[in-house]
Amino acid sequence: MTALFTLLPEAVGTIDADSKQAILEQLANRFAQVYGLDPVLVLERIEEREKLGSTGFGRGVAIPHARIPDLVRPVAAFFRLGSAVAFDAADGMPVDVVFGLLSPEGAGAAHLHALAAISRMMRDDAMHAALGEAPGAEAIYALLANVIDRDAA
Repeated sequence: MTALFTLLPEAVGTIDADSKQAILEQLANRFAQVYGLDPVLVLERIEEREKLGSTGFGRGVAIPHARIPDLVRPVAAFFRLGSAVAFDAADGMPVDVVFGLLSPEGAGAAHLHALAAISRMMRDDAMHAALGEAPGAEAIYALLANVIDRDAA
């Protein structure tokens, strides 16, 4: 079985942002740089999804997501924030972890399965703690890739 989404090492990083909008802009730019997507379209689609309701998942996690035309398979990006930022999350808590997901426009079930897998991963207390303690992007990617590979097996 293959992974539900692609997460490349270059799509993982630590960032500083002072607002939800700044996070979404940096996320769109990272998707554009790593996966060769149009940053304006990505930001537009993510913002449209946010208007339906915040993707602030709770417990310090946001999972901004959208569907993009001409994408072949779901792709992801991950940020650990230097300091927590208000994100209109369901529990009212600011976020310090952002896991973005983009899926092909027609990928109904695949998009939902990928979101569910990310949600499960982010709800795991040990994983959340490990991500917070990881010394940098390489270590964060290793943690995430290990879970993604395990789930695909």
